[in-house]
Amino acid sequence: MKRLIIGLIGLILLIGPIGLAAQSQPEKTRLLIILDCSNSMWDHWQSASKIKVTQQVLLSFLDSAARQNDIDVALRVFGHLNRDSYATRLEVPFADDNYYRIRSKIKTLVPRGGCTAATALTDALDDFPPSDDSRNIILIITDGMDDCDANICEVARYVQLSGVVVKTFILGIGNREDFRHSLDCAGKFTYVPNEEQYAAVLYDIFGLSDKRARVIVSLLDAEGSVYETEVPMTFYDRQTGVARVSTLYSVDSRFAPDTLMLDPLVTYDLEIHTHPPYRREKLQFAPEQVSRLDLTVKVGSLRLRLDGRKPAWSVPAYNVNVRKAGSNTTIKNQAIGDQADFLSGRYDIEVQCLPPIMLRDIEVRASAATELSIPMPGLLVLTKPKVITTGSLFSYNEGVMQWVCDLNPNSAVERISLQPGQYEIFLHPQNATKYDKVQTKRFVIESSQTTKIQF
Repeated sequence: MKRLIIGLIGLILLIGPIGLAAQSQPEKTRLLIILDCSNSMWDHWQSASKIKVTQQVLLSFLDSAARQNDIDVALRVFGHLNRDSYATRLEVPFADDNYYRIRSKIKTLVPRGGCTAATALTDALDDFPPSDDSRNIILIITDGMDDCDANICEVARYVQLSGVVVKTFILGIGNREDFRHSLDCAGKFTYVPNEEQYAAVLYDIFGLSDKRARVIVSLLDAEGSVYETEVPMTFYDRQTGVARVSTLYSVDSRFAPDTLMLDPLVTYDLEIHTHPPYRREKLQFAPEQVSRLDLTVKVGSLRLRLDGRKPAWSVPAYNVNVRKAGSNTTIKNQAIGDQADFLSGRYDIEVQCLPPIMLRDIEVRASAATELSIPMPGLLVLTKPKVITTGSLFSYNEGVMQWVCDLNPNSAVERISLQPGQYEIFLHPQNATKYDKVQTKRFVIESSQTTKIQF
């Protein structure tokens, strides 16, 4: 029982708020106990009923916790109101010096009704007082949830996403078959197989709660050298998908990465914010140990440039969209002339010039620079009649017409930067009603040259 008390006290120092800055700051801890008092808690388990064993454990815990000034405890119970009730009630709210009330309530609890743990978990959000500097923890003690009519997994995710609760623990007592449906989706679930292991399991769970895992993330390039570039990275709670820790990977002058302090009770998915993102999933770290996470991130660079003599007129700053080969999702936008890093692989590259240029299945190799070029554009100076006209510009390639852009009907002179090639203009006076009034001209654009067309 001493191990139980020590372990439970450790729970009080559990997980700090998201981020690294506040990890070492002491905070108020609020522990909400949600206790199953459904009729099945009368079942005999080892030497006594489940409710009697649980009462003894909790009373011993409160005897020790009452001496901790930075601990607030509250009690919510379900299944105790009447035989046919699935209701839940906050029996003792958070308050100073409420331990006597909690002890008195635990002593007098009589199991009567059914299981409604999902409802109790939902209602628990309103049990915590508004606060910006508290660790809110939920501990559910139950002997099974088979007769619950709500989806405990969906409820638990809603609770986690609310940002009110830092961590939910579920302690299962009784028969293993009563937990044939996994509760890992609802929180950190631990099954107690027998009375003798009750205290030991509690110690194993909560003995970790005041500890941190020291994690060193090392990003290595294809040659095994330390990755020197600063890169953002995020550790996500795998259970909820919520970001727990976000920071910037960097190394000092000795090329030594910093040490992160992470919660060992959380399973993480790590995302390195490269292009595209690099992910490692299902990461767990041992407490009070230094865990090294060496990740080989194979990165190369990509740069597009304009090839040819720079003309006297201003060349547009073309935008470049980079996508994974065969994908329609843009990974990164970059300006032409800029160099950007990408994970090694194959990419489709779209240059948003006129007409657009698509470079497909371009390989970016690790630790190598991929240089691509497109021709310097030419300039079309188009002079139109003074009457309002509409029209379109098409490229002409091997007998195929492809739309490039529509002309501005309100402009008598247009200047359009175009890639070298053959083009054709269709011009139509606004008041014309017959096909023979449509005017066309075919012409050639040369790189860095100005082509003048007049109707």
